[in-house]
Amino acid sequence: MLTSSARLLALLGLMQAQRRWTGPELAGRLGVSDRTVRKDIDRLRQLGYPVDAVRGPRGYYELGVGASLPPLLLDEDEAVAVAVGLRAGSGIAGIEETSARALAKLDSVLPHHLQRQVAAVHEAVVRGPENTGSNVRDPVVDAGLLTGLAAAIRDRVEVRFDYRTAPSGPVPSGPAPSGAAPSLDRRQVEPYRLVSWQRRWYLVARDARDDTWAPYRVDWMTLKTPGGRRFRPTPFPENEYTSFVLREVAFTGWAVHARVLVDASAEEVLARINPTVGVVEPVDDDHCVLVTGGDSVEVVAVWIGMLGLDFHVEGPDALVAALRVQARRYAAATPAAVR
Repeated sequence: MLTSSARLLALLGLMQAQRRWTGPELAGRLGVSDRTVRKDIDRLRQLGYPVDAVRGPRGYYELGVGASLPPLLLDEDEAVAVAVGLRAGSGIAGIEETSARALAKLDSVLPHHLQRQVAAVHEAVVRGPENTGSNVRDPVVDAGLLTGLAAAIRDRVEVRFDYRTAPSGPVPSGPAPSGAAPSLDRRQVEPYRLVSWQRRWYLVARDARDDTWAPYRVDWMTLKTPGGRRFRPTPFPENEYTSFVLREVAFTGWAVHARVLVDASAEEVLARINPTVGVVEPVDDDHCVLVTGGDSVEVVAVWIGMLGLDFHVEGPDALVAALRVQARRYAAATPAAVR
């Protein structure tokens, strides 16, 4: 049987691993009586741990929220998983330094054999590039911006921000495309949900002035403080936030947008693409329009070529030029006899 101190640590670990426990469940896991569990719960409370209890046939114990962060107890597999995850943390500006500090604290208390396991995984694993489908660097979003937006969603407070746009539509951070000097539009909207897709973050929000909903690229936002007024939530008219973002991105969420006339029916094009990368508009039984986009003209040029169908592009001019470059390259890559 565990000693009293060891049993308290085991009890604390169980209550951190699972939100609610009944007395008999805890007694069974610890190999003690219900009475001993009650005494140990009282001892945890005396040590400053807020343990809530609900009495009755459906009663349970629950570790409450205290004024300070209690010691976190992890089993060996959990400790290794957390350490490996911290080493892999990336994609949000500022999180690398925070992850390094947390990892240093964890490493300092890990037993030697677990330190060796974590080091072995780190030394044996090589991460490949996450973005293999674009010649544009993935956007990096500041962790403080995400937490600020999440807090506004939680507290139902409007957010104010500058949103980077160009005459032809939104453009990402960095140098502006030729002929499309970026500008900043001031927005004030009701935030409802953050959606992560394709290594990008989107805020689904409602403009109360005209009751319009839209997804906003978070990496194109500069948050302003203080925020706006509190609001009463309006029911979201769509079935699901993620589906809404995937559909709307085809129109507003890319740096480059294109309307492509395809010599095939809408049904045939829809059968060849993932519905999240574009919207198909029927023209007649043998033609349709594909509305799609990407973060560079090169990406769009290559992608529409992968349809395996004849198509026609009238604009934008940069996309037409990119297609001509690709056409020359493909022609130059084939034997003369085939040409």
